[in-house]
Amino acid sequence: MTNQPVATPIATDQLPEVITRFLAANVARDADAAIQLCRPDAVVTDDDHTFRGHDNIRDWVANAASEFTYTTELTSAGRLDDTHYDAIHHLEGNFPGGVADLHFRFALRDGLIETLTIEP
Repeated sequence: MTNQPVATPIATDQLPEVITRFLAANVARDADAAIQLCRPDAVVTDDDHTFRGHDNIRDWVANAASEFTYTTELTSAGRLDDTHYDAIHHLEGNFPGGVADLHFRFALRDGLIETLTIEP
């Protein structure tokens, strides 16, 4: 886990539209919709794996945690500045541990997602 500055809490409906649309596409495993919201050189880090560029991110969205069944709920959000946001999801399912709260830490550039780091 990285040492992240503390974000100022915001209502989840105050997240930028690009983030809420990406989160919805990710939950739906709609990889084509998700990558349209990412810069061509975007980087996603999830579970100690890094995915760079549209092709790798498309594969990640389509296949990440596909071996598990789980529910996910956006429970809170935070804002560091105009380009850095934290969306916290609560997951419950048949994955190891069964329950997790994950931070989806976004950095935006030019209205698109530049980086996303997912961590506890």
